[in-house]
Amino acid sequence: MMELDRRAFATGALGFAAARKLRANDRPTYGLIGAGGRGQDLHRYFQKLGAQCVALCDVYDARIESAKKESPADVKTYVAHEDLLAQPGIDFVVNAGPDHWHCPHLLAALKAGKDVYSEKPLSKSLEESQVMIAAVKESGKIVQIGMQRRSAESVQSAKKLVDEGRLGRITMVKAQWHWNVAAPLNNSPLPGKLDWERFTGNAPKRPLEPMRYRYWRYFWDYAGGNMTDQGTHLMDVVQWFTGATAPKSAVSQGYVAKNTGSEAPEVFSTVFDYGDFLATWTLNYCNAYENGWSILFQGDKGTLRLDEAGYKFWEEPWHKQTGPTIDQQAPVPIESHIQNFLDCISSRKQPNCTVDMAARAVAGPHLGNIAFLKGRVAKLGADLVTVS
Repeated sequence: MMELDRRAFATGALGFAAARKLRANDRPTYGLIGAGGRGQDLHRYFQKLGAQCVALCDVYDARIESAKKESPADVKTYVAHEDLLAQPGIDFVVNAGPDHWHCPHLLAALKAGKDVYSEKPLSKSLEESQVMIAAVKESGKIVQIGMQRRSAESVQSAKKLVDEGRLGRITMVKAQWHWNVAAPLNNSPLPGKLDWERFTGNAPKRPLEPMRYRYWRYFWDYAGGNMTDQGTHLMDVVQWFTGATAPKSAVSQGYVAKNTGSEAPEVFSTVFDYGDFLATWTLNYCNAYENGWSILFQGDKGTLRLDEAGYKFWEEPWHKQTGPTIDQQAPVPIESHIQNFLDCISSRKQPNCTVDMAARAVAGPHLGNIAFLKGRVAKLGADLVTVS
């Protein structure tokens, strides 16, 4: 792949073109595997930041047609990811398929000699995480996992408060996500053509139920539910800020409240024991109080709260404070994370969220699911694979 000017990337889409006066075939090219909602979001952002899409792949023709509307006129389309990876002239791959395809898609892309931007969670299981780490290490390729808080200036700034000791000894961390979006799963027929067998992939073979495709995240065959989906984002920040590798154990309870037809719960509460502190991870998709995500770090010298708007810090004793000592309003944009990846495929430096980081981030949520499904305390070995 040609060497790219990092300063040109940093200027954004318009600055990139102006600084380099590039022809279309001088831009970094990519293939998108998985053109669902998240895949199409990434598709727009990558193009906005100067990359060129030359190939689209999805098992559902409606997704392909939708993504084509925001692609170059000569973009090639595929149902099989193997065919996309065989296309000449692709610099990197964006993997945005269902969780059970994250590992196979990554391994195939690495074998084809591609750098990869892959959506979170890294894996569908603890064992897959280790396979993926080994494959990336052997390949020498640049792989960024889509956990954008790692590239957000506001989150990095908040971490400095912890690093400076402003919170003191952290004893409890509370991560939560609230959305009032739960509803019975739609199982009506799918319009258009879906390659159900290819979608199923390495999952158990079952007859097509449209809701299993529409809401694959809520079925254990294809994903880890909201526990690993949103939990990967938040538990990564918990561990990043505290310096923890992964929890020692987990207990979890939850249930399907309004998502009739779902297997995975949309209301749950999980407690992780990290030895030096406890962390709770709760999710409720039936209520919008404090809508969105937040993480509360409680130390004996101060309290730090991160959410979608930014972060706030209060010194102890909290009850004597008239307001936060620090109130930093800042969103968490995806663009900076994608830009970091684009910079790294030029510089060959490691990106802000490596597979090793992503494996540690998802280890706790995987353990939480094991605890939930088995109805007991689940303990994680130091190898991040063994569970007792």
